[in-house]
Amino acid sequence: MKEVTFRVFRGDKEKGELKEYKVPLSEGMVVLDAIHEIQATEANDLAVRWNCKAGKCGSCGAEINGKPRLMCMTRMDVLPMDKPVTVEPMKRFPLVKDLVTDVSWNFEVNKRIRPLKPQPRQADGTHRMMQMDVERIQEFHKCIECFLCQNVCHVMRDHKITDFIGPRFLIRCATLVMHPLDTENRLRELKDDFRIGYCNITKCCTEVCPEEIGITDNAIIPLKERVAGAFYDPLAWLWRLLTGKKADQRT
Repeated sequence: MKEVTFRVFRGDKEKGELKEYKVPLSEGMVVLDAIHEIQATEANDLAVRWNCKAGKCGSCGAEINGKPRLMCMTRMDVLPMDKPVTVEPMKRFPLVKDLVTDVSWNFEVNKRIRPLKPQPRQADGTHRMMQMDVERIQEFHKCIECFLCQNVCHVMRDHKITDFIGPRFLIRCATLVMHPLDTENRLRELKDDFRIGYCNITKCCTEVCPEEIGITDNAIIPLKERVAGAFYDPLAWLWRLLTGKKADQRT
């Protein structure tokens, strides 16, 4: 049976190194299978976070050969076998141990986003929306919060700008801003508190999304256009000055 060499990060925030392991290759194997094999045979104390093994819980994110991926969705037959497969923890978040990182910062950011505040129900007790409006934001709800997009975002990873909420939460903001029933205006928060202006739309977040959400094109760019129209368009600013109207996030 053919064997594959894995170089897996072992250590904690104090120190660590890449250690080599040999894993028998079997048909249909994914990287998470190999990590479990290493746990079972050579490194019982290897720390790794996982749950569903079906690409839906978002727990098993790691950097495989330098690219953020879900281990359970990365098949061995798509990786080069002529050199070792490197598995490392996500670099954006504080390391706990081995392949496990502390992603709790993301949940704190999530608390800062105001929930949906819908319009009052109509006389018959229902809410009505156009199907096209529903479909527009439907893909954003596919997010499994694997935080691969947060990990790969260079604004967060390289520049360490902590008040930028990152692509995952710009996606959440998009589900609210574009929601036809939401009554809140969130544009100033996006500009001043969530720092959407830091994003320079390199699309690296879109490239790593396991759910293939159009993060950049369908969410971030439309949000940036709304912010630009509300605060930086001189004609729109003059119109609001003359009419006394406030910036509308849907324009």
